[in-house]
Amino acid sequence: MESRTDDEHHAGQEDGGRHRGHHGHANDRGLAAIRRYVRQTPRMWHSELNDVVVAMVAPTPGERVLDIGAGMGAGVMAAAGTGAVITAVEPTPFLRRVLRFRRILSPARSRIVIVDGAAEQLGVADASIDGAWAVNAMHHWVAPAVAATELARVLRPGARIVLADEDFGDPEHPDAARKAAKGHGPHRHGFSPVDAETMAGHLTDVGLVDVEAGKEELAGRPSLVVTARARLEG
Repeated sequence: MESRTDDEHHAGQEDGGRHRGHHGHANDRGLAAIRRYVRQTPRMWHSELNDVVVAMVAPTPGERVLDIGAGMGAGVMAAAGTGAVITAVEPTPFLRRVLRFRRILSPARSRIVIVDGAAEQLGVADASIDGAWAVNAMHHWVAPAVAATELARVLRPGARIVLADEDFGDPEHPDAARKAAKGHGPHRHGFSPVDAETMAGHLTDVGLVDVEAGKEELAGRPSLVVTARARLEG
């Protein structure tokens, strides 16, 4: 599959023409989505949950790692100091613009690649990734089974995966009371509920191993977590 990166398609080309809106969930497009993301900027700019998930993947210098649904780059920046080469896959043009801005400011800019893609169409080469993560992105995935197939395609032998979505519906979540008071259900914006066991099944079906799914507290937040790795050669 051809990789479509910001290094090859700059702002005017990237967000125009036939590629616009071809990736990701329909509810991530348009002015309503931009307003939603602007309101969420503080928690999308940096989050302890991203820090924890990146630490679980544990990138090392020279590895190639993948942030799926990178948003404003909280996970990308958490990984920037590890020496790994980071590919940020993000379907939303507005968020890719924010990512480009953050890349310019980062001392690790030469190791950050931004790709117009989504979980179902990652836009990176086969067997090229040593580690991958997604934070609060699974509920945006249109076709989780296809996403699992894509992950299996891009992973190198032994590569590890961590997928985590906060469980905002859990009464122990620090934002649960605030969201309930505003009438904001966990899937208010039309995204699909996350079923960690189902996602784990998809990963198992495509040949990944050591697949585990469950509910954990990450960075003080109840989260639905799926971990796995690619099978070693031989």
